[in-house]
Amino acid sequence: MSAAPLPDADAKRLALALILDAWDSARSQGVAPELIASTAIFAALTDMVDMHGAEAVARFTEGLAPRLRAGEFTLSEDGA
Repeated sequence: MSAAPLPDADAKRLALALILDAWDSARSQGVAPELIASTAIFAALTDMVDMHGAEAVARFTEGLAPRLRAGEFTLSEDGA
């Protein structure tokens, strides 16, 4: 028996926490962060293509460059 679906905000928080836990586990086992990152992106894109199709994911990823340049994915103030 599976648990009832979570509200979107709760599901996103839980998903992020689980991913960050896996990230920390991989780092503690010696995996380089850039390898974890590229593997995570690959896994995410693979699932998205399976769910939405390659063309939809291509359109989505085309919109990432301006968002990256605008700092949407930057956590530090210096942009590094």
